[in-house]
Amino acid sequence: MNKQIFFLVYFFFVNFICAQKIQKSDLLFKDQTPLKIKLSVSNDALRLETDDTTYIKTSLSYYHEQKWQNINISIRARGNFRRSKCYFPPTKIKIKKSKAKQTLFQGNKRLKLVLPCLLEEEKNDNVIQEFIAYKFYEKIAPYHFKTRKVDIEFNEVDGDKIISHSLKGFLIEDDKRVAERHGGKIHEKYVHPKAMDHLTSVQNSFFQFMIGNTDFSVAYQHNGKLLSIDGEIYPLPYDFDLSGLVDASYAIVSSRFGIKSVRQRKYRGFKREGNYVEKVRAQFRDNKAEFLKIVEKQEPEFELPSEYETTRDFLMSFYEVIEENEKFEKQIIKDLRTR
Repeated sequence: MNKQIFFLVYFFFVNFICAQKIQKSDLLFKDQTPLKIKLSVSNDALRLETDDTTYIKTSLSYYHEQKWQNINISIRARGNFRRSKCYFPPTKIKIKKSKAKQTLFQGNKRLKLVLPCLLEEEKNDNVIQEFIAYKFYEKIAPYHFKTRKVDIEFNEVDGDKIISHSLKGFLIEDDKRVAERHGGKIHEKYVHPKAMDHLTSVQNSFFQFMIGNTDFSVAYQHNGKLLSIDGEIYPLPYDFDLSGLVDASYAIVSSRFGIKSVRQRKYRGFKREGNYVEKVRAQFRDNKAEFLKIVEKQEPEFELPSEYETTRDFLMSFYEVIEENEKFEKQIIKDLRTR
């Protein structure tokens, strides 16, 4: 066998193995029906005893293939704002490769678990609203985080007591897994937004405007990661609980944006050469029916009909902007950033 044939065979073999790994690690997210899970942990311990490197060991039960199964996990709180503000802190799960093997979680070493923030009437609906935002971005850009809803029996350990909560949540795949799926890597260094892929950057800016989110920085990777593929840099946004689409009771906006509420939109994208803004505007207009379907599909998941209605209405108010030239000029074109 000459060298050319050898390297050709080797190339196809390596790619086949990588494809098999990705396919196996996709099992968790391939099925989009809510996954039933049970989790027992102390909220106080999560908030006070965990950090970026310190985890709590526990067991996660999940209902799969018509039976309850268990997997050993490590869990910690993540983030700063919600860790201090929320009854249920946002969490990150770590699973050993040996424990995940031959289970639904195979290929997923790390996962984010999004939980409601506060013990209030709309707590579960806020989770569904944020989940909808992730589904919007899946429709918009090829590079995104996969998600899956979970119905959680959360058993809060409080000293000698166990307080049971019925919660909605969702799992988010790890950023390194996104990179692996696309043959890229996570870029850790600062990159100016104008040096990133133009089309995806404008798509992200429109998306953030659509959901009414200002709590992000693409350049400094606040509530987002950067994906590098063949020298191009693509934004990977996440964490949308402070958006107007969710309209959480604890959501606030910075006074520097000139808005007083998360229900007010502020476009934060940059001016770029080429006709990218109009191209993306057309993309969003053409997909209006698809975005509406995403919201309508989740209607049965809402516990409060009023929360569903406000979610749908907020989406429609976005289309009032991009479908009317005068509003589009005033709220987007005039706000294009130059630096």
